[in-house]
Amino acid sequence: MQTDAPKTPQATPASPSEWLPLAAGFALLAVALRLLALAFDRTDLFVDEVQYWFWGQNLDFGYYSKPPLIGWLIRAVTDLVGSDAAFWVRMPGAVLHGVTALLLGAVAARLAGRRAALWTVGLYLSLPFVALGSVMISTDTVMAPAYAAALLFFFRTAETRQMRDALATGIFAGLAFMAKYAAIYFLAGAAMVMLSQPQFRPGWRNLTLMLAGFAAVISPNVMWNLSHDLTTVAHTMDNAGWVRHGAAFDFGSMAEFVLSQFGVFGPVTMAALILAYLRPLRGAGGMRPALVLFSIPALLVVTVQALLDKAYANWAIASYFAGVILAVTVLPPLWRKIALVINLALSALLPLIIVLAPWPELNGRPLAERYLGRHALSESILDLAEREGLPVVTGNRDIIADLFYIGRDRGVALYALPETGRASSYYAQNRALPSGQEGDVLVIWAGEPVPCKDLIPLEGLVLTGVYSRSALHAGRVSAQCLFD
Repeated sequence: MQTDAPKTPQATPASPSEWLPLAAGFALLAVALRLLALAFDRTDLFVDEVQYWFWGQNLDFGYYSKPPLIGWLIRAVTDLVGSDAAFWVRMPGAVLHGVTALLLGAVAARLAGRRAALWTVGLYLSLPFVALGSVMISTDTVMAPAYAAALLFFFRTAETRQMRDALATGIFAGLAFMAKYAAIYFLAGAAMVMLSQPQFRPGWRNLTLMLAGFAAVISPNVMWNLSHDLTTVAHTMDNAGWVRHGAAFDFGSMAEFVLSQFGVFGPVTMAALILAYLRPLRGAGGMRPALVLFSIPALLVVTVQALLDKAYANWAIASYFAGVILAVTVLPPLWRKIALVINLALSALLPLIIVLAPWPELNGRPLAERYLGRHALSESILDLAEREGLPVVTGNRDIIADLFYIGRDRGVALYALPETGRASSYYAQNRALPSGQEGDVLVIWAGEPVPCKDLIPLEGLVLTGVYSRSALHAGRVSAQCLFD
């Protein structure tokens, strides 16, 4: 790798004063509207959201299924405002996506000029996955600004050759990784760009600084995994499925995943991204090929994963940070406007659904059903536990997660059902019923009764929303029977 490689050619670069004030106005408006919707949100925190909140109550360098940054962030926000209300748990999402939009605008301004920067900010803010991530906190959302900043400083380093820019690239890539391991796709993209395009090579010294910054930031989580039997790595392999159970080669699953991306990224923007992949050599100074190489690894890998086993729609989000800039460079002016209108229409549905819940309904079921009824069930379980004077035990991850959140000030002891072998959840790993527990417990189960002769069924569970059709039961039983 030569240290005297030519500097990155610029298309029509724009200074911040040319695009940032207007773009910041877009971002502030979008964030304000989404926070307003969040203030009137009638949905419950989802199981993952309360889990992230709970992680924040037990600060560590790693957790069962994800790296730690989201737990740290939620803890910092809720401590700062002095409230654990759902609004504050979810609030960072809208702000982080607003910041991400401006960082991606800065990348576009550097590579393609003022108009591309403004359209990048506008289109990013309109994307369906951004709308969802702005009202429901997720690891994708926490990863987003750090990933975008790593992209920005990577291209800055190629131009300036400054050590501080190289170090910042590695630090932000590390922070993205500490939010979600999918940030590893940034390293894959950067490696392919540097190998294939000399003008983006930072030189050996700067490359070393990038890697050193990345390694320093992620090292606490690496050490945590090594000291906890590679817990998070094992969970990641569980998600991959085919690693443990063999490949399914399900073309229907692959097609379903690919089609879902038109909903995640927007139909016109996704079509534009595919077009950019098919025409990667067009673009001044190698800008478009570089963005393609940053964008395509996640989408390609997850599509293969969907073929081999299964893949959730959000698993390829890392493709869309560089991808939105690519879409802007491909779309003609009219189609940019069409894409924006369609995306905004799709994105506007979500705030309406969370504010109007449980209406609207489809076939007699609320569209937001999976986000309703969770807190009501937890309240009823806690009331029952207090009435009976018992600790609560359940093997249902959704229920135990919500119980810890709703019961945070109730003083009821909460435990996961004891398990043998590798723990199936963070709660089974860290909050399992102690083997020496004496007396009776309140057990919550679904389906067949707990196989204990002394089981006494109890009434009082409130089953609405997502649990309205669930066969959940409560009963009093001796704690030691759960170990037999």
